[in-house]
Amino acid sequence: GHKRINRLAALTLPPEMMAFFKPNIDWITDHAVDPDMRRYASKGEAPRHYIDLDNYGTAPFDNLPRLWVDALLVYTDIWGVNAAGDTTQLFGNQALVDGKQQAYRNYFIRQLLPRYYNGDPTLDIDSLSAFLTNSGFNIPPQKSAFFAERLSEHGILPWNLQRMQRNLTEAFRQRDANRILRYSADIGHYVGDAHVPLHTTSNYNGQKTGQHGIHGFWESRIPELFADEDYDYFVGKPEYLANTTEFFWKTVLESNSMVDTVLTLERAMHLTFPPDRQTCPDMRNGITVIVPCRDFAAAYQKAMNGMVERRMRASIHAVSSVWYTAWIDAGQPDLGNLNLPTPSEIERKEAQELQKAFEAGKIQGRPEEH
Repeated sequence: GHKRINRLAALTLPPEMMAFFKPNIDWITDHAVDPDMRRYASKGEAPRHYIDLDNYGTAPFDNLPRLWVDALLVYTDIWGVNAAGDTTQLFGNQALVDGKQQAYRNYFIRQLLPRYYNGDPTLDIDSLSAFLTNSGFNIPPQKSAFFAERLSEHGILPWNLQRMQRNLTEAFRQRDANRILRYSADIGHYVGDAHVPLHTTSNYNGQKTGQHGIHGFWESRIPELFADEDYDYFVGKPEYLANTTEFFWKTVLESNSMVDTVLTLERAMHLTFPPDRQTCPDMRNGITVIVPCRDFAAAYQKAMNGMVERRMRASIHAVSSVWYTAWIDAGQPDLGNLNLPTPSEIERKEAQELQKAFEAGKIQGRPEEH
């Protein structure tokens, strides 16, 4: 699915972008699955693919900060350790003193964010002490301090897309061919994930409702059976997105609004469809596996009124639109004569390590959903 989406999205781009994307279309297609491979190498990767919105109340989840820094501010706790070794929570759960939010935000962005991105949970105690003193917080001296964020616990998909969009825009601005390709392939994957209803709920594989395996059924099996022959992929030209943050949130909220339909109709299908025609044996890599039968999948697809095809079409248009928007926001740089430098030794080694981790088959973070 992800490979198909990236390839078809690239074919809708305007000529000025096509000059670069078409010669590299195989690369963008092949590397559309890199984010899934990284799930086998890094525990920090999995949360980028989903957001369990049901853990934040009910739609439209207005209390959930739409901007990444704002969300991190709310869902990050700072802990201090005093001379006696006692640990005390200093900040978190929005427990800020009135009138000092801006001072805390400035400290957070300056001191905490860089460490978050470097994977370092410790804080510089001198900087923290100076901030506490200068801002008038009545907190006893601390010997050391660290922080822990709680957003990743339920996924960070729409916030990750914001960061990826900034990265892609900057890559276009610098006319960095390697990074344009890498970020284009990656953001294409995450945008595709945002269009899948089961990437927006904690019941991501029907495990809470006795529908285990529904994730792979919806996202993989149905397209596998019908995408080549039955789906219409003409989605038109990409559109400029005036507010990408708003667009990313609109996408995941739309997906989330479909979760009940996805689950309810599949449950009803099991009750009404002949039991002996629901699952069938199939060959995968020389191994016999049990999968939903073609007739059962067709009936489920019809009951959903073509939802899978509609979300795939929306994904293709969205991917081309975020690429196009990044290029426009970067000043529409000339992409016609970009040379692709040979990957560095470090990049080659990283690719080998990623492949090795993937082949080892030990996924990090949330278990595989398929």
